[in-house]
Amino acid sequence: MLIGKHRIDPPVILAPMAGVTDKPFRQLCKRLGAGLAVSEMTTADPRLWHTRKSLRRGDHAGEPDPISVQIAGYDPVMLAEAARYNVDHGAQLIDINMGCPAKKVCNVYSGSALLQNEELVARICAAVVRAVEVPVTLKIRTGWNRDNRNGVRIARIAQDSGITALAVHGRTRADQYQGEAEYETIAAIRAAIRIPLIANGDIDSPQKAARVLHQTGADALMIGRAAQGRPWIFREIAHYLRHGERLAAPTATEVRDILIGHLEDLYAFYGELPGVRIARKHLGWYAKDRPENAAFRNVVNATDCAQTQMRLTRDYFDQLEQGRPLAA
Repeated sequence: MLIGKHRIDPPVILAPMAGVTDKPFRQLCKRLGAGLAVSEMTTADPRLWHTRKSLRRGDHAGEPDPISVQIAGYDPVMLAEAARYNVDHGAQLIDINMGCPAKKVCNVYSGSALLQNEELVARICAAVVRAVEVPVTLKIRTGWNRDNRNGVRIARIAQDSGITALAVHGRTRADQYQGEAEYETIAAIRAAIRIPLIANGDIDSPQKAARVLHQTGADALMIGRAAQGRPWIFREIAHYLRHGERLAAPTATEVRDILIGHLEDLYAFYGELPGVRIARKHLGWYAKDRPENAAFRNVVNATDCAQTQMRLTRDYFDQLEQGRPLAA
């Protein structure tokens, strides 16, 4: 799939997730097969661009191309300026957030709250497209609620405004993450537009990925929650789509090595104490489907020392590989 001049291969994309898709996780997912990894959303408010959090989110040094940065806000002028600012700081794709269902985002009329105002959607898309030379993409939901599924109209507005590619999460804002994704709505959007379409929602296995591509006619897939603790899902899906067969699951040793590398990157990026604390959620995700995961979480969450966290992690996976239970 092409987004402007950028070839997304394989067509399997890491979804933007606040507090998750930081630079270490994006780089990890790209190494493990993601064709594109979108940043966690960055604010369009210029007053916040130079905070420590924003500066860290804007750090793309050493990140593989293409670099996609998601911006969030409600004001067309402010969003256009945010797009220019991020392009000046390394962004090669700009993604507009109209999909986030979080209350704190929607309460300031950003994210999926914007789907209520189609005229404003058109003005935002047009303003951002005019502001930058790089391709602009858009992420939406199927509508505001089940009585107002306007995803097809929003998609046409986006295309007419110059948006280069569209990602659709197959739920309304009101649905949050409940129920099943509406692939039929994504298919209707595919029939209504010519630009590349990315399907998102509930894609958690290679077989499901193939079914969603077939059912929706989408050009690419976007993976969010299923990548948490399982970043190798990208190579699994890419292999299945290319060859029609499943890769063998990674061994405990392979998972340990992936996780140790992730921890090292987190400590280097955030510093020891913040890195240790941010690592805790990732450690929980890696262990959630494994034996003795509760005991593992209890021990790794009890330390603020990177060396200790690393040693406990190595011990846990070494014991898994040897078939011995972890002591509580």
